[in-house]
Amino acid sequence: MTAFDKDQVSRFRFVRCEFAADTGVARLVYAFDDGPEMTETVTVPGAPFHLDPARAAAVQRALRLLHLVAGVSYYKAAVPAQVAIDSYAIDAATAALVETVYLNGLGEFAYRNGLNLRGRFRLPVEAQAEPAAQPLGLREHALVAIGGGKDSLVSIEALRHAGVAATVTWIGGSQLIRACAERTGLPMLNIGRALAPELFELNRQGAWNGHIPVTAVNSAIMLLAALLQGVDQVVFSNERSASYGSQIAGTGEVNHQWSKGWAFEKAFGEHVQRHVAADLHYYSLLRPLSELAVARQFARTDYYDAHFSSCNRNFHILGERPVNRWCGVCPKCHFVFLALAPFMPKTRLVRIFGRNLLDDGDQAGGFDALLEFQDHKPFECVGEGRESRAAMAALAARPEWKEDVLVKRFAQVIQPTLAADELKIEPLLVIDGEHRIPAALWERLRADFAA
Repeated sequence: MTAFDKDQVSRFRFVRCEFAADTGVARLVYAFDDGPEMTETVTVPGAPFHLDPARAAAVQRALRLLHLVAGVSYYKAAVPAQVAIDSYAIDAATAALVETVYLNGLGEFAYRNGLNLRGRFRLPVEAQAEPAAQPLGLREHALVAIGGGKDSLVSIEALRHAGVAATVTWIGGSQLIRACAERTGLPMLNIGRALAPELFELNRQGAWNGHIPVTAVNSAIMLLAALLQGVDQVVFSNERSASYGSQIAGTGEVNHQWSKGWAFEKAFGEHVQRHVAADLHYYSLLRPLSELAVARQFARTDYYDAHFSSCNRNFHILGERPVNRWCGVCPKCHFVFLALAPFMPKTRLVRIFGRNLLDDGDQAGGFDALLEFQDHKPFECVGEGRESRAAMAALAARPEWKEDVLVKRFAQVIQPTLAADELKIEPLLVIDGEHRIPAALWERLRADFAA
């Protein structure tokens, strides 16, 4: 490949997308200008797939949506002003959804790289509005995304308790996620995804790089898988705290986890039912819960203590000792430790992490960011500042925690600057807010979550 000069690229092309029902392999092809093709592959186990005409048509619609959404990984390398779709036409509704995903999902990427993407990514609209999607007669069964952390495990156990048949589903080759999935004892679906190798070469040559809305991509992949499996639910585990971003002085809100938020879930879920399959439900089971409410729910069982990890840095490291699943210094480790602390015995929490993160003065800066004290919320999938402040205040009132270095510091330095009524934990545990959970299921879940 000749040297890549992102400033000389004028056009990004969605070249074509193909799916082979006999192998379960989807091929998503992209290119810049007249440059070499970049091909990503997604492999759904279970082939050969026998699809009637209606389901085959829905699979084709889902494939095109995946092609458009997954293109974000490649488009961001140069962010050119022109975009073309070479092999099919889309309508205005599809264009609007995908443009929203690119603008908001690349918010952190744009902020870190000093780019203004507003109005830049525009898809050509060349098709009439498609007729409303019809029901496909999908069977009642949930593909539940599992990420190896506490949230998806709470969802899996809630569905089990509610009597919903489920398959735990993940994308890629993480051994840690596989170990968690096996621990559930449920059927498993491991979808393969291979990014185009050319993308890594572009990055080495100075392409723009940074955070993408990976949950949006994974949602589109699981949508395709659900149609191939003939099941009627795609379930994620994003809580209401995901809808709140980092408040940046002079910039405004930038949400690292925008595609885990309510705005994405609502737009994507409605688009699927209107334009792909009327009886395919996409929703987050934890949307009405705060991060603290999820932590409380997780703490009720120790079944996954030795298996789960929410640490992004150490996700590739596996070992027998818990310390190998938690780096102990990243924002995710800090937040999960703090969120679980009010709801489980101290000895259990320290055993999970391998050490007491709140008794380490060197970690003050990391916890300050979570508390939004002299810093903004980290660009990570962590809860709101008010949740962290309430959790810390709860610990400051407990004999077993209040002498720990960072808890003591909070009580002496930070807590006096805060209003006491804003530090109550109970209001943050209220089950509330908009969601897309099917009504009958929510009635069965609500009591369990609120107890």
